[in-house]
Amino acid sequence: MALDPDDYSVDELREELDTIDETDELQAILEAEQAGRDRKTAREAVHRRLEAVGADVAGSAESSDGVEEGTETEGEYEETKETVGDEAEGEEIDEVEDEDEPAADDEDTAGEADEPQTRDKKHVRALADGHYEDVWVFCETQQGDLLEVSREMLGKARELMDQFAEDYGDEERVVAFLMGNDCEELAEECIAYGADVAVYHDDDRLERFLHKPYTEISAHMARGEGTVESTDWREYDKPRYILFPATNNGRDLSAKVQAELDSGLASDCSDLFIEENEVSNPVKTGEPGVKKTFEKVLHMKRPDFSGFEYSTILCLDNPGREFHPQGASIIPGSFDPIEPDYDRDGLVVEHDMELDEDWFRVEITEYDQLEAGVDLTGHDVVVCLGRGIADDPTEGMELGLDLVDAFEDAELGITRGIVTSSYQFDGHVEQYAKEERQIGETGQVVAPDLYIAAGVSGAVQHKVGMDESDTIVSINTDSDARIRDFSDYFVEGDLFEVLPELTDAAESGELAPEAVADGSGDTAADSSGGSSDDSEPDASADAATGGDTDD
Repeated sequence: MALDPDDYSVDELREELDTIDETDELQAILEAEQAGRDRKTAREAVHRRLEAVGADVAGSAESSDGVEEGTETEGEYEETKETVGDEAEGEEIDEVEDEDEPAADDEDTAGEADEPQTRDKKHVRALADGHYEDVWVFCETQQGDLLEVSREMLGKARELMDQFAEDYGDEERVVAFLMGNDCEELAEECIAYGADVAVYHDDDRLERFLHKPYTEISAHMARGEGTVESTDWREYDKPRYILFPATNNGRDLSAKVQAELDSGLASDCSDLFIEENEVSNPVKTGEPGVKKTFEKVLHMKRPDFSGFEYSTILCLDNPGREFHPQGASIIPGSFDPIEPDYDRDGLVVEHDMELDEDWFRVEITEYDQLEAGVDLTGHDVVVCLGRGIADDPTEGMELGLDLVDAFEDAELGITRGIVTSSYQFDGHVEQYAKEERQIGETGQVVAPDLYIAAGVSGAVQHKVGMDESDTIVSINTDSDARIRDFSDYFVEGDLFEVLPELTDAAESGELAPEAVADGSGDTAADSSGGSSDDSEPDASADAATGGDTDD
C-alpha cells in the first residue's frame, strides 16, 4: 500500500483520497486506519471515497463510518425510538420499519421522500463506552490578554483536579484551550495559573471572536483531531469536563461547542464540585426501581428564580448514550485565581487545523473601541446606592463616594433603579450614575468581603448580583424591605444620616471590612447606633440570615 494514513492529518488524508480510484487500495487504507490511529473522521472520509468510486459497501460488515456493525459512534444519526428510547429529546419520529422491509434511501430518512432532510428530525447519538479524561477550560482573551475570568476558572479547575487525584487516585489534568492572534505567550501564562497543558490555535484572523471558526476549532481540539504532533499528548476520546466563561462570547461559544460535541450545558454557574451521585430515574438507569451510582460527576450549582434558590445541575449518561464532556459556563467573579507561578512546568501545544475560508465570510472592516468601563469585581468593599437617594440624588451620591474613599480598596455601584431614573445629578457625580456601575441580573456580579447597600429595596434581580458577598450590610427606612431577608446586618435608618456615621467609623478604623467579614460584626452594629431618631441605639442594627438557607 503506497499510502499510510498514520502519516496524514484527516484534512490531508481527504485530499490524498480524492486522487485514488481503486477500491482495493481504498479498502486497504481503511483497514490500516482501523489497525492504527483508528480516527472516526478518517474512517468516514475513506468510506465516502469508496461510495464515490461506486464500491458496493452497503452490505459489508462495516457501518456507514467504517466501523464494525453495531458499534455506536459519535455523530451517528439515529432515527427510531427503538434505538434512541422514548426519553430522547427532540421531535417525535416514526416507528422502526419491519426488518424485512427495504431500508429507505438516505435522502428519505428524515421523513417523507419529498421533504427536505433536517437535523431537528434526527437524534445525534453520543459516543458509547467512550474514554474521557481531564477538565478543559476555555481561556477567553481580549486585546492580547487573558480575561480575569479565565484565570479564575483555571484556579478552580486546579482545585478540582487536585481533589480529584486525592479522592480517586487518578492524576488527571487541567487543559487550557484558547485561540487568537499571536497567543503562544498567553498559553504559557495559562500554565502559570494552574494548567498542566495549554492548547492554542494561532491565526491572525482569530484576533476577534467569530462564532464559526471558534466553534469548529474548539470541537476539533476536544475530539483530539489534528496532526500527531498536536494530539499525541492525549489518549482519550473527549474531555471529561469542560468550562467556559459566562461572558457574552463565552455563552455563545459554550452552547455551540457542547451541541457540536453532543453533550449538555449548565449555564451561569457559581460553584462546582465533583462527587458520585446515586439516581433511580429510569431514564438514567434503564429500568424502573433500579438505583445506579454515577461516579466522578461534576455538580454545577447555579442561581434560579433570580437568586432566591440554587439548583445543582448534573450531566448524567443514559443507557446506551453518554454525555461528555460535562459542561458549564461560569459567572465571572465566582472563584479566585491562584497566585501565578511562572516557573511551573507544563506542556504548551500548538493545534494544527486547516481553517475553511468560508468560516471567515463575515469580516470586520471597521470598529470603534469603547472605554474600558468600570470593573466592580475583585474589591474588598462595594458600596451600592439605590433609589433611597431620591430626596437629594447628588448628595446621596456624594455620601456614597465618601464612604468608598474611607476604605483602602472599595468601589461604588448602583442599582438599575438609578440607571433608569430621571434623577438630576450635578456634573461632578453624574458619571457615577451610568449603567457601567449597575449591579444585578443585567449588570455586574460582585462578591466582596463587605457589601453595603444603602437605600436598596432588595429586588430579586439585584440579589443575583451581590448574593455571594461575604457580609451584607443594608440600610433602609423600611423595616420590611426585602433586602433585610438576605442581609447579615440591617440598619433601619435614613441613609443620609447613616452613611456619614459609617464613613467616620471607617476612617477611624472601627469599621474594617475584615472585622465585619469575620463574623464579629460589633463595629457595624455600633457605628450606626442612634442614626435613626425614633430607634433605640442597640435596636438600629439587626442581624438577619433568613435569605441564604438554600446555599
